Amino acid sequence: MKKITKIDKIAQVVPAKLKVAAYARVSTSSEEQLLSLENQKRHYEQRILANSNWEFVEMYFDEGISGTKIDQRDGLKRLLQDCENGKVDFILTKSISRFSRNALDCLGIVRKLIDLNVFIEFEKENINTQTMDGELMLSILSSLAENESRSISQNAKWGIEKRFQNGTYKIGYPPFGYDWVDGAMVINEEQAAVVRDIFADVLKGKSTGAIAEKLNQQGVTTKRGKTWYGTTIRGIINNEKYIGDALFGKTFTDESFKRKVNRGDQNQYLIAGHHPAIIDKKTFELAGQILAQNTKSKNIVQADAKYQNRYSFSGILKCDECGGTFKRRIENKNKKEKYVAWACTTHLRDKATCKMKSIRDEQIKLAYIIMMNKLIFSHQILLKPLLAEVRATTYTIDDSQIETLDFKIEELKRQQANLVQFVSNDYIDRPTFVKEQNQLTKQMDDLENKRKVLTGSISKGFDNLESLEELVKFTKRGQMMTAFEESKFDCFVDEVVILSRAELLFKLKSGLKLKERLV
Repeated sequence: MKKITKIDKIAQVVPAKLKVAAYARVSTSSEEQLLSLENQKRHYEQRILANSNWEFVEMYFDEGISGTKIDQRDGLKRLLQDCENGKVDFILTKSISRFSRNALDCLGIVRKLIDLNVFIEFEKENINTQTMDGELMLSILSSLAENESRSISQNAKWGIEKRFQNGTYKIGYPPFGYDWVDGAMVINEEQAAVVRDIFADVLKGKSTGAIAEKLNQQGVTTKRGKTWYGTTIRGIINNEKYIGDALFGKTFTDESFKRKVNRGDQNQYLIAGHHPAIIDKKTFELAGQILAQNTKSKNIVQADAKYQNRYSFSGILKCDECGGTFKRRIENKNKKEKYVAWACTTHLRDKATCKMKSIRDEQIKLAYIIMMNKLIFSHQILLKPLLAEVRATTYTIDDSQIETLDFKIEELKRQQANLVQFVSNDYIDRPTFVKEQNQLTKQMDDLENKRKVLTGSISKGFDNLESLEELVKFTKRGQMMTAFEESKFDCFVDEVVILSRAELLFKLKSGLKLKERLV
């Protein structure tokens, strides 16, 4: 009799599904482009779900973002991070140009993903990076995509320049004092009143820092609802739009897609009478001259920032480790909360050369407030005796002579203010104003020099008796600081040395050097 052998059921091995994601990008936020993005999302979701061997991970996308700069594309960065974390095995995307218009970036990403055993399919070009010939074709086509991007950029620039020439270019964001109404720039009367006050204050001789401080105390905010700074005021004084003109081409994008200030590199176009003026031309020019004269007298050198911005600590912070300067930047906490910080430029270039880490802007300001409040509290037992000793160790100072000089200087300042009023009201012509202004300035310089000679240089390491006198005058009021004041900081502080992330050294203009710990 034949035997029957019973064979146990063999369990079938089900292969793991391929974890598939898709990526899409549109370069503008227009309704048409956003509709295209929605179509791409629907297409890839349906295609992935229709394949039984695929597991749909997620649809990653960026909208209103250029394809030339990866660091601005949060969707793509998140996709790459998920690939590193093993959440994605395969990526679908429409084309090379949608993925990246920069050839080197595109190839770099593809090779990095291949090392992670993650591959990409570019639908339009029919390229799968899992094959070697795919990478060769990708190299060729990604270069074509980059050239296409440059061509599109040049065409866009040509169109913008044509609109510059015929005066039809629309200003993207009207400055403080203006609004867009029915396609035209119109005056916002509430903000315009503030602009007129700013120009009036400059003509009265107020500093930009003092004007910014006044606006902040009044609760007035900038166009974007931010705090005023001296640089914001300077931007308004130098903005030709307040006299109704519009200068196009102040900045441009270079071949590397980087934004730069136009210093004669490309054409600029001035459209006179482009929109209603808030300030008359005479007041505008006069305020600009006064600002330029003040800048020159303070030896301020304009430095390149994003758009010539200058902040409270610009050029003031020094690194104790390498001697370098600190740069203002926006940093993230847990990728959500953003804050202003200052970082050593040497450390940013090479962390091995300098290990000094960044410090929050608010910490530096708080340390300054604490340091000043200590001086205010102890001015009777510290600053006043110090001032007396400094004067005694130089030579005997005739206070009556100093008072006489101070009186004459104040009188000249009043004459300057009157002169500004005369030219503003057309009582005198501009050549007469310039001549008289120069004479008054020369007289003031002579008196200031006499005062400096009279007060003399200070021994024991102090270089400026006048600054020490100002510090004593301020601290003896006895009113504690509760907020950072840029004008007072500029008045008293010469330099801040960052000793560590826990300690600063304030070098005051009076010669005092005070350490303060960060809170």
